[in-house]
Amino acid sequence: MFARFDLAAKRVLRVAEQECRNHSHYYVGAEHLLVALLEERDAATLRALAEAGIDVPEVHAEARRALGTGEERLWEGILITPRVRRIVALAEERAADREVAPIDLFDALRAEGSSSAAEILRRAAARNTAPAIE
Repeated sequence: MFARFDLAAKRVLRVAEQECRNHSHYYVGAEHLLVALLEERDAATLRALAEAGIDVPEVHAEARRALGTGEERLWEGILITPRVRRIVALAEERAADREVAPIDLFDALRAEGSSSAAEILRRAAARNTAPAIE
């Protein structure tokens, strides 16, 4: 499923999986992916966040809160949610004939739009672009 990913995108996926384990979750969801994208600090992704007026520390904290604490459980492996599968498919479409990079995952997460991670990004962009009230 991730054969077309460049090394940086594969690192993002490893960080997302580790976030999943850290929270005792048995699935990798869009929120895990968002936290991983923010923590890996890819230059193109950071540029896209800045252009959207998104405050990285603020979004990182909100995404971490959305992950919650999880619950202790024993499981055989980690599942990838259908939503993350859609995000990966969108990222592959965006990459076209090149390897998928972290920015493709970020753009796909935003384009998919129905996850709480995408909502966190939308709210952050709206907060930072709203006109000041005088």
